[in-house]
Amino acid sequence: MRVVVAGATGLVGSRTVVRLRDHGVEVVPLSHPDHSGAATERDLARALRGADIVVDVTDAPSPAEPVSLQFFRTSTTALLAAAERAGVEHHVVLSFVGAERLLSGYFRAKLLLEDQVRRSPVPHSIVRAALSFECVEAMARQDAHQDGEVRVAPALVRPASADDVAAAVAHVAVGLPLFGTLEVAGPEEFGLDELTAELLAATGDARHVVADEHAWFFGAELRRRSLLPAAHAHVARTTFREWLAQR
Repeated sequence: MRVVVAGATGLVGSRTVVRLRDHGVEVVPLSHPDHSGAATERDLARALRGADIVVDVTDAPSPAEPVSLQFFRTSTTALLAAAERAGVEHHVVLSFVGAERLLSGYFRAKLLLEDQVRRSPVPHSIVRAALSFECVEAMARQDAHQDGEVRVAPALVRPASADDVAAAVAHVAVGLPLFGTLEVAGPEEFGLDELTAELLAATGDARHVVADEHAWFFGAELRRRSLLPAAHAHVARTTFREWLAQR
């Protein structure tokens, strides 16, 4: 089995490559250092030659709506066309829990990605992942106001580790196409503001977290349950405390 992984050097992509190799499959990494997603038709044809499966875990260079829309429109269209020409039997993409409810910003771009995959003749699976611990940490580091406050929406989340997301993506990839969506979420529920405060405290960051219902999240304003998965979501294993201990 030959699996091409687009976005193979990213946070989830690099871990997905490892997990796929644990399954004993041949993995062909496909990544673009400039994050443009602008592989030529010849590049894609060469990478996908003989491929059985394509796993797309690429990400836009910015969560801004115009940038992310353009990125996924361009890169996904090219990758799907190349997969169809190569006779790929399964196309797996990574999306975001809550994308169907948050119709603006980065989430609008993720919905575009999902729609493109559903309309393609290539058999597909969509993995919607909950917010990762790593993402919470990265956002907290970036979101600093002059007064030392970090403003975070008090939305409920069930965060998962990037390792657990990668494991789920790899498991779906080596199985039969879902022709639908699998949601992946962590075993614990937090308020996003509370989780951010705990993470900052655990890492020695003294900044104060302020719950702000109007704080933007990837270009969208969150409601209380916007980021929660459905009841039948796959439950990842790693808890917040376990993730902290592994950092």
